[in-house]
Amino acid sequence: MPAAVARADNPIVQTIYTADPAPLVYNGRVYLYTGHDEDNSTYFTMREWRVWSSADMVNWTDHGSPMNLSTFSWASSDAWAGQTVYRNGKFYWYVPVRMSNGSNAIGVGVSDSPTGPFRDALGRPLVQGSEIDPTVFIDDDGQAYLYYGNPNLWYVKLNADMISLNGSPAKIPLTTAGFGTRSGNTSRPTLFEEGPWVYKRNGLYYNVFAAKCCSEYIAYSTATSPTGPWTFRGTVMPTQGASFTNHPGVVDFNGGSYFFYHNGALPGGGGYTRSVAVEKFSYNSDGTIPQLSMSTTGAPQVGTLNPYVRQEAETIAWESGVETEPASEGGMNVGWIENGDNIKVKGVGFGTGASSFSARVASATSGGRIELHLDSVNGTLVGTCTVGGTGGWQTWTTVTCPVSGASGTHDLYFKYTGGSGNLFNVNWWQFAGNGGGDGGGGNLLTNGTVESGTSGWSVFGAGSLASSSTAHGGSQSLSLTGRTASWNGPAQDVTSKLTNGKSYTTSVWVRSQSGTPSAKVTLAVTAGGTTSYLQLTPAATVNSGGWTQLTGTATVSWSGTLTGATLYVETAAGTDGLLVDDASLQ
Repeated sequence: MPAAVARADNPIVQTIYTADPAPLVYNGRVYLYTGHDEDNSTYFTMREWRVWSSADMVNWTDHGSPMNLSTFSWASSDAWAGQTVYRNGKFYWYVPVRMSNGSNAIGVGVSDSPTGPFRDALGRPLVQGSEIDPTVFIDDDGQAYLYYGNPNLWYVKLNADMISLNGSPAKIPLTTAGFGTRSGNTSRPTLFEEGPWVYKRNGLYYNVFAAKCCSEYIAYSTATSPTGPWTFRGTVMPTQGASFTNHPGVVDFNGGSYFFYHNGALPGGGGYTRSVAVEKFSYNSDGTIPQLSMSTTGAPQVGTLNPYVRQEAETIAWESGVETEPASEGGMNVGWIENGDNIKVKGVGFGTGASSFSARVASATSGGRIELHLDSVNGTLVGTCTVGGTGGWQTWTTVTCPVSGASGTHDLYFKYTGGSGNLFNVNWWQFAGNGGGDGGGGNLLTNGTVESGTSGWSVFGAGSLASSSTAHGGSQSLSLTGRTASWNGPAQDVTSKLTNGKSYTTSVWVRSQSGTPSAKVTLAVTAGGTTSYLQLTPAATVNSGGWTQLTGTATVSWSGTLTGATLYVETAAGTDGLLVDDASLQ
């Protein structure tokens, strides 16, 4: 797609065209599930779904495509608007597709991780002969509801397994009192068009939807019951932007309320090449939603980004010219970098100062340079790293260069320079503070990079620790063999490093030595004579073919005197050997 030239933060993704946002708050992050409009589309040409996440609402990490049309053997086209919800320790992604016989259906993907991979939960449609735009809401009593529709609006109860229906789908009466009055279309007298998003706040049920066509705007209705009757409340976002459709998603995160939508604001954008954006808002005192407008500013940042832990190169506030792709070392990498391309990372907290910068890079050509600028693409230059050829686009090495003048909080710009054509790929980056530390705050784990062998590490349960040359970053990782139970794992004692009631973000890269176990990071907390276990990251499937990042944010609290706290990596089942690298707790 054409390079983005503005310096705004909306739309929040610039590497591809995205549509139909469905946000999910989980473990201290917002996970954003979207569709993907193909470049140069002249229809809703969509073959895959994508996932992004953010801990601060401005820097978004690209997790790639964990689900596509081929996930559903019975689907043929139209990977359109869906939604993901969390329940029973799993993530369920409800999506509409077109079957090979031409009829519409709703399928369900399921995963142990919010970033996938997702598999077909049923091997068949959940609802066949359906309309589009499924949304799922779980009420306080545990009852789940699936809503969908265009031109009608349907609902059906889901059983607790989230993949079977409790009864038959029922039509919600589309009355003008419930959904407003549309003029000039006798076959559709109400404003409801498509894209329902249902949620509950302070005992009141909200149904936010795409209204009228075309062009659409966003309106909403409320009810005292999840099945209605609904009362029309008015406009949330009027008709704006270059797309003739719009699609809502609403969540609360870190004390704020956020409204996601799509427009056609990127170069080449329009009704079939859309882009997801977000606005922060506050409900009126009576619970009504204020009218919102599309902006290029976007939502304000929540906190700052920590540069002293490993950050994925595909964590981006704004970019120009680059793209992303799956990396052989796990996750995604930034690629197709040419001279003058750049990435902005917003609100980076350097603290008392950084002394060096490292990046994981690969190049099948002669490489180039990574220039580090503050506050603008041509702002203060604090460091330059030279990248040489590595012999392949997925042949990775780590380069390090000195940094001077990076302290306090700044927007960080990576400006890529060099010759003609593609220069190099970047997988991750990390700064070191003055004296090799964390600039005044950061990783609480000792030897988190594992470059000092097994120092600082122990075994939770049974097993033997050793260094391995199979590394995610640097030259070595931590190997654990001889596990006799699934909960055995590499561990660190963090008793003296925790503050009661504080939130911590965990990141650990894991690789199995055999098998494909589901892994997670857990904290065993002993206080007042009782031991409890806090899951620090969502579980994710790991394998021997590449590295998987376990990451999450959790609040650690206890009652009584804290006498022990051990962080460890475990699996859901099995005793496969594990490799661990680049671990952080901050």
